[in-house]
Amino acid sequence: MKILLTGSSGWLGRTLAPVLVNRGDTVIGLDIAPGAYTQAIGSVADRALIDRLFEEHLFDAVLHAGALHKPDIARYPTQAFVDVNITGTLALLEAAVRTGASRFVFTSTTSLMISTDIREAKGDAAVWLDEGRDSFRPRNIYGVTKLAAEQLCRLFHDDHGLPVLVLRTGRFFPEEDDTHRALSGENMKANELLHRRLTVEDAAAAHVAALDRAPAIGFGTYILSAPTPFARADVAELKRDAPAVIARLYPDAADLYARMGWSLPASIDRVYDAGLAERELGFRCATDFGSVLAALRSGGASPVAHDADYVSPKEQTKATN
Repeated sequence: MKILLTGSSGWLGRTLAPVLVNRGDTVIGLDIAPGAYTQAIGSVADRALIDRLFEEHLFDAVLHAGALHKPDIARYPTQAFVDVNITGTLALLEAAVRTGASRFVFTSTTSLMISTDIREAKGDAAVWLDEGRDSFRPRNIYGVTKLAAEQLCRLFHDDHGLPVLVLRTGRFFPEEDDTHRALSGENMKANELLHRRLTVEDAAAAHVAALDRAPAIGFGTYILSAPTPFARADVAELKRDAPAVIARLYPDAADLYARMGWSLPASIDRVYDAGLAERELGFRCATDFGSVLAALRSGGASPVAHDADYVSPKEQTKATN
């Protein structure tokens, strides 16, 4: 397939592009920052650029991973989020329909499912989040614009028959969390594999699975996260005493963590259930919390990438201009 990959210089894009190339796809990367897999420099909000790329290449598929993200709220005005995340998505959808693309995969976020109440961990039980939840109050412009873009994706499927799959990814960024610093980055990322994180390699593999399954499914929305070991029946205890639940499932976890000077989560306020992606896409993350414990037992490298000094390519480019 000939594929347009937006966000090709970013953390996900530069992991995903070589996977596609190695399996024989032709990838044209679009990003505002240069990169090894980026052939076109520019914004998805530049409609003239988008139209020109589609006319020149007649893409079979679009993988739309480019966006402004939550940390960008501190760096960019609200209008920029509307321009990139909504107007840019619209430009891509219109061009895909006009030129006869056979499929469209949109990288969304689980963040749009998190209201202020969930974010502030109100309530006496963890919130179990799956695709059955369809009423959202995103707490910031990032979530609002990604939700609007999802609705555009659904509209274009309904109105034009374009096969579109929406992937709501959990956390896979390598940098430090910009709001929580109580734990080391490595410790926090390991904990999050229990309920809200996946590796960037698994995120890339999920996009490939979605690309292949989109025509058969038509339209679908999927949460992507490492498979949680928890069950719905655990939600009250997870909020009250998460280590007790973890101890039943992983009896040596506390000792392994103690050797590292790490801490298990005292309370878990939300759990992402990625079961639908496994059932419909045939995709299951290869790395989970058990993978972390296996690495700790063997003394091997952590399966989760952590880079406290990570700066995105677009910010590096911005700093040098």
